[in-house]
Amino acid sequence: MILTVSDSANSYLQFITVLILFVFVLALTYFATKWIAGYQKGRSANANLELIESFQLANNKYVQIIRVGQKYLAVAIGKDSVTMLTEIPEEQLMLSNEGNSTQIGFKELFEKVQKKTFLEKKDDLNKSE
Repeated sequence: MILTVSDSANSYLQFITVLILFVFVLALTYFATKWIAGYQKGRSANANLELIESFQLANNKYVQIIRVGQKYLAVAIGKDSVTMLTEIPEEQLMLSNEGNSTQIGFKELFEKVQKKTFLEKKDDLNKSE
């Protein structure tokens, strides 16, 4: 009887210890990721290079418009090569004033995926009826 009580208390103690270690590692990972992201952001804030737009032509083949200093260049990027196509005058580009307007937050992306998954499941149920 005493041995059983001791074993269950030991099991709870082990569970709590593992839970505390898990939360500690999770928090450590979170703060390390935030620190690295801040470091990278600060490092590239004063950069002279900026990706303006990218278009995928085929698998591993892109055409990108980049800003290098004050010049805008169109480049072709393949698996093993980067080729400059042409310099583009700034007047010919349609630049957005908002900065990174194409980036969406995680919340919006997650809601979009949830909605898509829900609609697919609903279609599957309608097809099976």
